Formats: sequence, C-alpha cells, structure tokens
Amino acid sequence: MMRTTMRLTSLTLCLIAFAPELAGAQNQAPPPDTFTAGELVREGHKFYGTVSRGLAQAVETVVSRWGEPNGYVIGQEASGAFILGLRYGDGMLYTKNAGERRVFWEGPSAGYDAGGEGSRTMMLVYNLPATDAIYQRFASFDGSAYLIAGLGITALNSGNIIVVPIRSGVGLRLGANFGYLKFTPDATWNPF
Repeated sequence: MMRTTMRLTSLTLCLIAFAPELAGAQNQAPPPDTFTAGELVREGHKFYGTVSRGLAQAVETVVSRWGEPNGYVIGQEASGAFILGLRYGDGMLYTKNAGERRVFWEGPSAGYDAGGEGSRTMMLVYNLPATDAIYQRFASFDGSAYLIAGLGITALNSGNIIVVPIRSGVGLRLGANFGYLKFTPDATWNPF
C-alpha cells in the first residue's frame, strides 16, 4: 500500500512538473498554409508595379473580409462585351502546401455591359482543398467602370471555395453582368 502511494505521488509530481511542456507541445500550431496580407502585397508589387498602393488597399480589404487565403493566382486576362461578353486569362496558382500550377480561365457573361479591357489579375483563393479543385466553374456577378484604367474586386464562388479576383485593367468598359469563370489546366477557346 505504501509503495502504491509513493508511485502515485511520484507520478503526480512528474505530471505537475512537466505539464506546461506537454501542453505547449500539444498546442503548437502546425505550419501555416495560408498567405498573409503582407506576403500577398509583396508578390503583387512584383507583378503589378506602379499600382501597388491601390493593390495593397484592395488586398487588405479582401483579407479583412474573408481572412487569409490558402492560395492565389497571378496572371493576365482580356475581356470584351456588348450585352454578351467573353473573358479569357491565364496565370499561375500558388499554394504553400501543394506548390505551383498553371491555370487558364474563360467564361461568358450577359448583362448591361459594353466595352473591352485588358488587365493584370491577382485572385485570392479561399478554402481550396486541393489544387485540382480549382478546375471548375465559379459563378459571378461583376460590375465594371473603366475609362482608360481602373482597379476592381469581384467575388466568385463554387460550394465552399471562394475566388476573389483583384483586377488592374486598361480599356473602356461600363456595365454590370452575370456569368461564370471556368478554370482549366489547358488553354481553350470554348468558354462553355
């Protein structure tokens, strides 16, 4: 009986002495797989160049609304519309835990929309479970007002995945439309 009491007392003292270290080891966060606003702004500066102040504000707005994304796409796109429109683009998808992947996107739109634009695009991607999950259609409602140049933000979704394009464009375009973007691993002219 005395021996059992001694063992329990020793075990209790050991647990008390090492409990903070054990708790600290259990509460350590795994390496983050999201991108901070600072990381996104640095990458955007490299790509966008002179529109960096507007980009920084746009990224901070998006991150404050949806949090830190677990992926982002940097690329370029062109679009045009007269009631019916088309958009085509290509770029690289970056993730921390699955590397890089080339992506293409295209999509139709319809609405009170006329004009054309070319833009550099950074898309923040949320809740992406795997890089292949980007290859699907994302519904959108978009409004554009470009008179020579502009910066715009749109949110697209498909299930739990959210894609937020931040576009810095040049062109002449005015209107609002609805449609979708379809991401593909290969370039295609077919927006459907």
